[in-house]
Amino acid sequence: MTIWFEETHTDGHRVHWKIKETLWYEKTPFQELRIVDMVDFGRALILDGALQTTERDEFIYHEMITHVPMDAHPNPQRVLIIGGGDGGTLREVLKHSEVQHVDRVEIDQRVVEVCKEFLPTIASAYDDPRAHLFFEDGVAFVRDADERYDVILVDSSDPTGPAVELFGAEFYRNCREIMNPDGIMVAHAESPNFFRDYFKKVWSNMKATFPIYGMYLTVVPTYISDFWAFAIGAKSIDPRVGRGDKQRLDGLKYYTEEIHRAAFVLPPYVQRILEEE
Repeated sequence: MTIWFEETHTDGHRVHWKIKETLWYEKTPFQELRIVDMVDFGRALILDGALQTTERDEFIYHEMITHVPMDAHPNPQRVLIIGGGDGGTLREVLKHSEVQHVDRVEIDQRVVEVCKEFLPTIASAYDDPRAHLFFEDGVAFVRDADERYDVILVDSSDPTGPAVELFGAEFYRNCREIMNPDGIMVAHAESPNFFRDYFKKVWSNMKATFPIYGMYLTVVPTYISDFWAFAIGAKSIDPRVGRGDKQRLDGLKYYTEEIHRAAFVLPPYVQRILEEE
């Protein structure tokens, strides 16, 4: 029997993925969680019906959310990750030898536990002694934090369910307060084509919060919206330029210093969206 998983972005746009089997399903206290084995993209994490990551193309998203800010910062010793329960962003952060301490905050502990079992190549860094895991609300963690961070990465799910407040202006202001003077923050900004309101909201939040800000793009094949965007803000460092004096990391599949610079070159229609009131 042929099995298809359907993902809907809008009333007028949906895609179907052919899957071999469902490996795991449960309804956690926060969301529906599935692990499926896809015909073309290997094992995949699905939350509340939205595809989050797959074995075949996860490296694109995880390298771009991580290495753009990490390479822009001269010495990112302390890092905060909000979300990212699959573990891919944590894995990429810990490739940087300067990193001494990472706080990873995920509201749903079951996402981490299930990904460690079914997606071990993505959730491969949880045992690193530099990684400190917190299973709680990221908004509350940031609001109440006493620590200071060099880089903050907001690797949330889509703006539904438990992730909604991570797209709010107050959350961005609170992130700024717990950043060091040379701190950099990145948040995924959805798609300029299918989630335009959230795309503009994240941009507005970053623009209102930081004196230096920007937007960069990549393309993730299994994210059905084509372009995928990241908003970046900084207190004092221009993150649009990678530091060429940094040692190039081994084993990267997508990110390079050249791609870092090119990702900030936006198509004119995307730039016009950002300029709309």
